[in-house]
Amino acid sequence: MNREELESLALGERERASRFSCRFLCCAGTPCLSAGGAAVRKALEKAVEGKNGNSSVEVMGTGCVGPCSRGPLVTVVTPGEEEHTYEKVTPQAVPEIVEAHLEKGVEAASVPSTVSRDSSFFTKQQKIVLETSERIDPERLESYVAQGGYSALARALEDMTPEEVCEELVTSGLRGRGGAGYPTGIKWKQVRGAQGERKFVVANGDEGDPGAYMDRTLMESDPHRILEGMAIAAYAVGAEQGFVYVRGEYPLAAERLGKAIRAAERQGLLGDDILGSSFSFRIRIRMGAGAFVCGEETALMASIMGRRGQPVPRPPYPAQRGLWNAPTLINNVETFGSVPPVISRGGDWYSRWGTDKSKGTKIFALAGKVCQTGLIEVPMGITLREIVFDIGGGIPGGGAFKAAQTGGPSGGCIPASHLDTPMDYESLQELGSIIGSGGLIVMDESSCMVDVARFFMEFCMDESCGKCTPCRSGTVQMVRLLEKIKGGRASAHDLEKLEELCELLKATSLCGLGQTAPNPVLSTIRHFRHEYEAHIEDRHCPAGVCSMPH
Repeated sequence: MNREELESLALGERERASRFSCRFLCCAGTPCLSAGGAAVRKALEKAVEGKNGNSSVEVMGTGCVGPCSRGPLVTVVTPGEEEHTYEKVTPQAVPEIVEAHLEKGVEAASVPSTVSRDSSFFTKQQKIVLETSERIDPERLESYVAQGGYSALARALEDMTPEEVCEELVTSGLRGRGGAGYPTGIKWKQVRGAQGERKFVVANGDEGDPGAYMDRTLMESDPHRILEGMAIAAYAVGAEQGFVYVRGEYPLAAERLGKAIRAAERQGLLGDDILGSSFSFRIRIRMGAGAFVCGEETALMASIMGRRGQPVPRPPYPAQRGLWNAPTLINNVETFGSVPPVISRGGDWYSRWGTDKSKGTKIFALAGKVCQTGLIEVPMGITLREIVFDIGGGIPGGGAFKAAQTGGPSGGCIPASHLDTPMDYESLQELGSIIGSGGLIVMDESSCMVDVARFFMEFCMDESCGKCTPCRSGTVQMVRLLEKIKGGRASAHDLEKLEELCELLKATSLCGLGQTAPNPVLSTIRHFRHEYEAHIEDRHCPAGVCSMPH
């Protein structure tokens, strides 16, 4: 396939879609499927067939819509009419929905309520990575191509040199979305300049933070976008082999990525001589084994090579010596998902969003004590207040906001006094937290911050690979101290010891898991020290969560 054939394929798919008088788009992401989305889709197909096998109607599975707690979600698209997105659809409600849209003049009396696209949940977002997610069938390459898919790869191969691709990423200001926030273009240039007979590109989809599902959703909803971003990266750095490392608990993501890879190879968009050029690139999937530490890049590479997933000291960094001692580019899947729009529309266009140092958009998994949970994509620099109260709708029952946990076990808690903090790399770091991969858990007054710290520390303890003593033993001692505080059996000396252990782990642990494990503890002590003191001095849990001796 060449560029002209790619454009012809896109045109043909758009013409096919335009022939339908009505389309029922069923969200096929894991949240909607877990709520019964597959049964709803089958009921829609059956109801449409019952209309004399209506060939002018299409029932299609799509990627994520966003308000995940309100699924199953079904969007009805009728040319020239307003779209309707129904929430919490059941198979029993399907016949009436179909009647309402296929039989003109029929009023639907008991169908589920609709999601307002004018609500701040949608209007406050800026979708770039998730721009086409809810409009494409993740299992059909043609659907992605019709929305402009692989046109960025075609532009890079025909109109740009590898150096120009790297410079475009530098201009965009895109930073790694996996948590560290390292400038993407700079990393690409480092791998391009590294010496080696072969090079590799790796997409890190080993998402392990509690409450986070951004990477899973992107892999399930728009797998070709990730593959296209990886192919552009491979062209830029000079690689011919790539791997997508998928968390073992994400079978649907792996299945859809596998189908996407095979479809792209059949069409000449992956493999040898891509789009009629001399560039060749192949991608393979590697499944994780459930270890949180494999999200760390050196442990991830060890796992890909069939070894035990344990980190090793750096330098050398993967850009110099990675997989099989060859220069290796590792980016998070969301980072690769950001690449096609940067190449299609330009780095200057992408840098219009965000702040001076944190450009573009970020996907967050909004969860916890908030009215509207789900997956959102917002400009970097938006305030925490806007996310919680405008997009999330505030605290259920009009309750009081207490804190938000960002960055998972490597992050920290942001108190109500900092609700107007911009959500960017520098601002969160100043508060003792990080953006991380994008988990955002909202808490109200019913949460005990000592208990929150214990939860994340226990997670880090269980997930420690055990290679270095500070992380292996230090996390155990910290959990014991936190449990002692929770139980009303601690002294002021125990709190001092806990803080000392935090600093020890940060300074001496081998990898990022151990170095950042103390962050939830340190941030809760910093912003909620009075709760620790209440547990220790008054033998009282202000939130009423912890059991105290009488």
